[in-house]
Amino acid sequence: MSPLSLTIGGYGPENSSHGAGLAAFRDHMQQATTGEVAIEVVWNIMEQGRANTDLLDLVERGTMFLCYFSTSYLGTRVGDLNVLETPYLFADLESAHRSLDGALGERLRMSVRAGTGLEALGFWDNGFRHMTNRLRAIYTPEDCRGMSVRVQPNPIHEELIRNWGAIPVAVELSEGIQLITSLSVDAQENPLANTVAYGVDKVHPFVTMTGHLYGARGLFANRDILENLGEDMRRIVDEAARRAIAVQRAYAADSEAKLRRVMEIDGVEFVDPGPEGLRAFEDASASAIAMAHDTVPPDLLAMVEG
Repeated sequence: MSPLSLTIGGYGPENSSHGAGLAAFRDHMQQATTGEVAIEVVWNIMEQGRANTDLLDLVERGTMFLCYFSTSYLGTRVGDLNVLETPYLFADLESAHRSLDGALGERLRMSVRAGTGLEALGFWDNGFRHMTNRLRAIYTPEDCRGMSVRVQPNPIHEELIRNWGAIPVAVELSEGIQLITSLSVDAQENPLANTVAYGVDKVHPFVTMTGHLYGARGLFANRDILENLGEDMRRIVDEAARRAIAVQRAYAADSEAKLRRVMEIDGVEFVDPGPEGLRAFEDASASAIAMAHDTVPPDLLAMVEG
């Protein structure tokens, strides 16, 4: 009997935290099923000349079984996910992980199920987003004034950048990389891992550790395929997802400090705003925070664990 063939994918390098997570999922599935399942991995769909957003369509249609994806892209379809777009929502990674592994994460998984053909198996860690730019060091929100900033297509992200006096340019990732590397926009905001993976560190010599948004990436599976796998196989999928989450988060936590050291050696200038500086960025973000709060039920915010 031929093994069941399942395709999983993402939009980053194989040698990244997300690549490590996909590999962990694949390995557990193939080992636990002793060859009954064969997993094909598409590490970076953009290398096929496709937009990263194609992943969600492929999974929802059932052409692909599973992918990771930024939760912000689903905010218009699954309103509860917008809680994760609240600037300065989590104090640190531990708070984020406790919340997403607890009541908040369970509520978000239920909302994804209700609003899409996807099943959220858990949440990966894309770290905190920081401002990078090609023009000057940023110490305060006022230093952002007039900069054009590539952001993900999300109205809360756009409002945040406007709060800081900058001009949001909301485009999907592949177009955003092209705009950044061709110097058609001045700045962007991303975790350090993304900044390096997409080559932005080669054109942006300034990084400010604003930590303004936490980047959650959902692990999304096609619900119909999942429900047709049978009870035993579903248990193995859940085990594989838990293993992938643990591997990805550990890799991501270890990599940020290493990436910063490498970037500094390469001449990138880092600004650490400190508590007072971060408070100034948070205070300047008031209307974006209010917008995020207005889009989600108040009980969701109460589920955030400190």
